[in-house]
Amino acid sequence: MDDMTDGNTLLTIRDLRIEGLSGETWLPIINGVSLHLDRGEVLGLIGESGAGKSTLGLAGMGFTRDGCRITSGSISFDDIDLVAASPERKRSLLGRRIAYVAQSAAASFNPAHRLIDQHTEGPVLHGVSSREESRGDARSLYDRLRLPDPDNIGFRYPHQVSGGQLQRAMTAMAMSCRPDLIVFDEPTTALDVTTQIEVLAAIRDIVEQFDTAAIYITHDLAVVAQMADRIKVLLNGDEVEENDTRAMLSHPAEPYTRSLWAVRSFRRPEQPPTPAGTVPVISIRGVTAGYGADIDVLHDVSFDIHSGRTVAVVGESGSGKSTVARCITGLLPPRQGEIRFDDKVLPPGYRHRTRDQLRQVQMIYQMADTALNPKLRVRDIVGRPVQFYRGYRGTRLQERVEELLSQIELDPGQFINRLPSELSGGQKQRIGIARALAAEPRFIICDEVTSALDQLVAEGILKLLDRLQRELNLSYMFITHDLATVRAIADEVVVMKDGHVIELGAKTEMFSPPHHAYTDLLLSSVPEMDPDWLDRLLAQRGRENIGEAARLGIDRAVQRQSSL
Repeated sequence: MDDMTDGNTLLTIRDLRIEGLSGETWLPIINGVSLHLDRGEVLGLIGESGAGKSTLGLAGMGFTRDGCRITSGSISFDDIDLVAASPERKRSLLGRRIAYVAQSAAASFNPAHRLIDQHTEGPVLHGVSSREESRGDARSLYDRLRLPDPDNIGFRYPHQVSGGQLQRAMTAMAMSCRPDLIVFDEPTTALDVTTQIEVLAAIRDIVEQFDTAAIYITHDLAVVAQMADRIKVLLNGDEVEENDTRAMLSHPAEPYTRSLWAVRSFRRPEQPPTPAGTVPVISIRGVTAGYGADIDVLHDVSFDIHSGRTVAVVGESGSGKSTVARCITGLLPPRQGEIRFDDKVLPPGYRHRTRDQLRQVQMIYQMADTALNPKLRVRDIVGRPVQFYRGYRGTRLQERVEELLSQIELDPGQFINRLPSELSGGQKQRIGIARALAAEPRFIICDEVTSALDQLVAEGILKLLDRLQRELNLSYMFITHDLATVRAIADEVVVMKDGHVIELGAKTEMFSPPHHAYTDLLLSSVPEMDPDWLDRLLAQRGRENIGEAARLGIDRAVQRQSSL
C-alpha cells in the first residue's frame, strides 16, 4: 500500500503486528495489516467480533490496550512515528490532533463530574480555547448533535442522561478540539434510528468542514455505507479485502465479505394469536413515573405481555423504554398505576417484593462490559443468583452453573473460570443471559441486548434467545431501537415517544401500512445499504420536518388518550 501514499496522506500503517497476552502466552491479534488515510477521508473498518477492528483503530492513535504489544510494523501520523514516540509526545497529540469516540459511553465518562466540565478539559489543557469559549462551543455541538436542551444538558452528570444522549455528548467532546483524525468506535450503537440520522449527518459535516480524517469502526453495514469513502474488512486479525465503498457494496470479492452482506436472515416463526381472556404474565396498567419531584417520564402507560410471547418496545432515546423496565423490576416505583404478575399486583418497590417475586422477573443488560463484575469469574457471576434463589452449594452449585453454560452454548470446561476481560462481546452477553436464567424466571427484560454486537454475533444471540424461549416458555420484553431486530424476534410491538404509548399491536400490523405518523418516521429512518441513502433522506426531510413529525405523533397520542 506504500505506492498509495502521497503528500495528502495523514496516517500510514505498514505491516502492523500486535499480540495480546492470554495467561502466560502471547497470541496474535493483528497479523501484518496495512492501511493509509488521507486528510478528510473516512475509512470504514468492519468485521465480526474479535476481528481486530478496535485494536487496529486504537493503533492508529499509537495506543494499545493493557496486555497488548506491537511486535513489528510502523505507524506514521503526519510524519510522526507513533511507535517510537515518547509518552509525552503522544499525550500532546491525543485529544488535540487525534480524538477517540468509544463504543461504551457509560464506561468512558467520569461519573463524578458534569458533562460540560469533562468536555472543556481537553480544549483548556491543550490551549485551544478558554473554559468559557469551550463551554459555548459545547452548547453549539450539543445542539448540532440534537441533544435536548443544549444550553443546560451539559450541567448534568452522566447518570442523569440516557445512553444515547451520553453517546452524543462523547461525540461532541471528541470534536471539541477539531482534531485532524477521529477514531469512531461504534459511535451510533446506542442511538435510535431517527437520532442516528442527525448524528451521522453531523459527523459528516464536521469531517467535511474541518477536513478531518476518520476511522469508522462499525458492525452496521448500512451505516458504514453512508460514512466511508473506503471499506476494509477484517477477520481474525487478517485483512480480507479493501475497496472503494460503492465497489465493495456492489461487488464484494471475497466469500467472507459476501457472508457479512447476507446476515440477519433470521426470522422467528409467526405465533398464533393469544386466546381472548388469557391472563398476561406481565400487565402494565396506567403507569405514570418520573425521577424528579414533579417531572414525569412515563405518562399513563399500559400494555400486556403474555406467556411465551415477545413484546418489542421501540422508540427514540429518552422515550421511556428503559424507565418502563425499571418500573417492572421495582427499581422505580410508579407515581400512579400498577404492575401485575399473573394478575396479582406487584409491590411498587423491589424491597417490598418477596424473593419469589424477584426471581420471576430478570433482566439482560445492553452493555455487558459494565454489567459484569470484572473481578468475578464466570462461575461466581452465574453461581451467585443460583445460590441466592435456589440455595445450592458445593457440587450441586457447580453442576447447575455447568448446565447453564451448556444452555447458552458455551463449553463449561473452557469458560467457567474465565474473567469478563477474557471473553468476547458475544460471550459476555451470553454470560449475562445465563445469569438471568440462573434465577429460573418466567419473564425476562432484554434491554438492547444485541445493539453492541456485530451482526453475525447478534444473529446468534437472537437464535439463542428464541430457542430458550421455546424450551423454557419464557416471556420477553425486548427494548430496542433496531427495527431489524423487531422483525426478527417480536410478536407484538409497542411504540413509545416522550413517555407515551403512541401505537401498539401485532408485528404484522406494525410493518404494514397505514402507520401512525411517528411509526412512519421510525420506519423511514432505517439506513439502507446504499451510499446515497442518507443524502437522499436529508434532501427530502430537514431537521424541522423530523421534529414536526415527532410532534404530530405525540400530539395525536395525547389526544387519543384524553378521549378514552
